[in-house]
Amino acid sequence: MILVLDLEVEPDYRYLAPEIARLTPGETEYRVFVDEPILPDLESFDGVVLSGSTASVYDDEHADWIEPAETLVRRCRDETVPLLGVCFGHQLIHQALGGVVERDERRATFVELESTDRDDLALADLDPIVPVLHADFVVDPADALASTARTDYNAHFCSRHADAPIWTVQFHPEFTERVRDEPSDWADGSHSFDDSNATRVLENFAQYCREAT
Repeated sequence: MILVLDLEVEPDYRYLAPEIARLTPGETEYRVFVDEPILPDLESFDGVVLSGSTASVYDDEHADWIEPAETLVRRCRDETVPLLGVCFGHQLIHQALGGVVERDERRATFVELESTDRDDLALADLDPIVPVLHADFVVDPADALASTARTDYNAHFCSRHADAPIWTVQFHPEFTERVRDEPSDWADGSHSFDDSNATRVLENFAQYCREAT
């Protein structure tokens, strides 16, 4: 069972984390962590996914659930529970482990990534065109997280932990044509969903979780 934690603060925008739960192979459990930031019993799950959010990880007004979420990240690391961070989740994991996240311009389109680490299991068989919905990014990665992909605007677009089964991606592997009309500012640009197999990340993570149990 993989636990999907929704970190979206606006109820009307909670359409992406349910897609993570739907698209991740195998059994999943979906919880809105921001409404009830109670640390889960990690022994009950094969892995954890942290979703995106319209919040920013450095917002003090959200400390009531961001701090418990960071504690969860460190518990997953210490207990070697597989963990995947998506967009905000990617940023949260870096911040929880000592990295720095800053404001950037809003992007809601396809971008091209360049993989820089062939050993990143989360990115295995991933095509370079991926969808993004974000306005923040990691500027100083956590020491234990090695950057595994970059774009022309960010050197720390994806990462993996040096020792623990932790992976992070700045893009949204769950964002498909099914929900493309949800964000009002989405624009395909010069690419289309036919160019992307971003859901592969969720498949890779689920496979790792199955094999690790």
